[in-house]
Amino acid sequence: MTDDFVLGIWDGHDAGAALLAGNRVLFAVNEERLSRRKLEVGFPRQSIEACLQYASVLPSAVKIIAASTTDPAKTLTRLFPGLKEEYYLIRRRKKVPDTFDPLKKSFKYRLTEWPPNLISAYLSRSYFNGQLHTMGFADYTFCLVDHHAAHAMAAAYCSGFSQCLVVTLDGVGDGLSGSIWELRDHRMTLVKNLPAKISFGIFFEHVTNLMNMRELEDEGKVMALANYAYPISDDENPLMKIMRTEGLDVVSDYTSTAMFREMQKILWRYPSEQFAFMAQRVLEKNVVALVEEALKRTGMRNIAAAGGVFSNVKMNMKIAALSGVDRIFVFPHMGDGGLALGAAMAANREQKGVTSYRLNDLYLGPAFSREGVLTAANSNDTEDEFSKSTGDSTVSVKDAAREPGDDGMRVCKRSGDIRYCPVENVPEKAARLILGGEIILWFQGRMEIGPRALGNRSILARPDGRLIKDRLNLLLKKRVWYQPFCPSMLLEEAPVLLDLDRQDIRDNRFMTMAFRVLDEHLKTMEGVINIDGTCRPHFVGDENPLFRELLVHVKNDTGSGVVLNTSFNIHGEPLVCSPGEAVDVLKRTGIRYLFMEDMLIENLHPKNL
Repeated sequence: MTDDFVLGIWDGHDAGAALLAGNRVLFAVNEERLSRRKLEVGFPRQSIEACLQYASVLPSAVKIIAASTTDPAKTLTRLFPGLKEEYYLIRRRKKVPDTFDPLKKSFKYRLTEWPPNLISAYLSRSYFNGQLHTMGFADYTFCLVDHHAAHAMAAAYCSGFSQCLVVTLDGVGDGLSGSIWELRDHRMTLVKNLPAKISFGIFFEHVTNLMNMRELEDEGKVMALANYAYPISDDENPLMKIMRTEGLDVVSDYTSTAMFREMQKILWRYPSEQFAFMAQRVLEKNVVALVEEALKRTGMRNIAAAGGVFSNVKMNMKIAALSGVDRIFVFPHMGDGGLALGAAMAANREQKGVTSYRLNDLYLGPAFSREGVLTAANSNDTEDEFSKSTGDSTVSVKDAAREPGDDGMRVCKRSGDIRYCPVENVPEKAARLILGGEIILWFQGRMEIGPRALGNRSILARPDGRLIKDRLNLLLKKRVWYQPFCPSMLLEEAPVLLDLDRQDIRDNRFMTMAFRVLDEHLKTMEGVINIDGTCRPHFVGDENPLFRELLVHVKNDTGSGVVLNTSFNIHGEPLVCSPGEAVDVLKRTGIRYLFMEDMLIENLHPKNL
C-alpha cells in the first residue's frame, strides 16, 4: 500500500533521508554521499530524491513525513542558511575564523541550549512544508519529532529487545544533551531528560577542539590517543572537577563556555596524550555511573543506546562489562546522521503502531547497474572502435586483448591508464591479492549507511602487519599514526580471537563496540589493533555472501578469517557512492586493484610504496 511509506528527514549535521514501508527500512542515505561534501548540512534534497527513485514512487505516494529538532538554534539556521554554512566551513577548516569567532561561538552554545517553543516549532514546520511542496509532496501527514526521542526510537526499535533501558547522549538537541527511557512490551516511557547546559557531548567536543582537531568529526582520534598516555588516578585528574554524575543528574560548576576556558588552562599544563587520557577517563567514569544508576532504578538488564557519545567504543566496552548488563545494543548510525531513520520510526509508531525493525544489515543505500560499472571503467574512451557483448549489456571499448590470467584466457580491455577484466571468482581472486600483500579497493552492491565501511565500499588488506598499515596511510588515508584501522572477521571467528566478556556479539556486529584481542592472536591482528590490545570489529555473518566468501578464502590460507577494512575514500572526503567515484579514487591514489561487482580494474600506473 502506498500509504505505508514513511519518509524521515534530517537537515542538520550529516543531513540525510530514510524511507520506511511497514516494518522495513527500504532505503537510507546521507547527503554527503551524493553532494560529495563530507558531513553535509542543509535540506537533503538529493537524499529524498534517491529514496523516491529506489522505491520507484512519486512524491504523492508518500503520506507520512517526519523531521527532527525544532529548537530555536536549528530553526534559525533553517531561516538563515548562511549561518549553518559558515559554521560548517569553519568547523571543517575550510574557512579561517574571524576576530569575532569566540563571541559567535559563545552565542552558539547559549542559543543551542534553549528548548523548542511554539514559535520555533511553527517556523520549522513552515520551512519543511515549503521545501517539500517544491519537490511535489502533497496531502501528507507531517510529524515533528524531538531530537532525543528520534535517537531513542531508533535504538529501541532496532535492538530486538522487548524490554530494555534506552539511553541517548550527544552534544545538544532540542534543549537536551541526553535522555533515559524504559522500553517495556514495545512501549517507550521517559524516565529522565538531561538538560543541554551540562553535556558529555559538548565536553568531548571541547576536548577535540582544544587539541586542534575538528569537533563532531575527530573525537575518535582523541579516544585513540588516550591509550598512549601514562595512566593517572581519578584523584589527580583535574578534568574530573569539570563535570560529574550524581544519581541520574549530570552536574557541573561551569557553563559550556566557562568549561571550555577552564579546560584550556588545564591543557596548557599537560601533553596532548595525557589530556586525551584524562578526558576519556572522565567520559567513561561518569557515563558508566549514569547507566549503572539507571539500570538499578529501572530493574533492566538490557540496554539500547544512541547519540554521538556512543560512537566512543571504549566507553561502550566499559558499559558492556557492568555486572548488571546482560546485553547492550548500540544503534550503528548513532550520531545525528541517523536522525532521519529515528524520526521516521517515531512517526511510524505514532501513525501506524510499528515498533520493531530487523536490521540484519546496513546495506540500505544506492546500488548501480553493471552498465554503470562498465561506463565508469570505460570513461576514458573517446571513440567506439567495436562493441562486445558482456552478458547483460553491450559495451563499447577502445582496446581489447586476450591475456592469460589465473582463470584462463580472458578478454581484458584498456581505457586510458586502466585495464578492466571480468572475473569469474571475485572473492577468491581478491583474497589471493590480499594474501600477497596488496591493498585492494572493494565496491559491491548497495552502499552501507552510517560512519563505517562494512564490506561494500571498503579498502581491504592483510590484518597482520604494520607495514601494510603504514603503506595504506601513505597512499590515501593519511590518518594520524596513533589511530588504528579496524578488522572485519567471520562471525564464528570472534570467540577464537577475542575476549567477548559475556557479550552476545550479534548485538554489535557493525563496529560499535571495542573488544580485547586474546594474547595469542595479537600478532595475527597486529595491523588492526590499538596499542592497548583492543580492536573495533565488524562481524560478518550471512548478510553479505560475497564478502563472507572472501574472508573464508583468507581463513583457508591463514587459519583466521580476518582482513583490515577501512572506508573507501580519500582522506577528508565522503565514502565513495558511485562507480565513477570509485575509479576516480583508484586513479588519484595510485592503488593498483579495484574490484567492482564482477570486474577487476587495474591501475596501469600504480604507486609503489
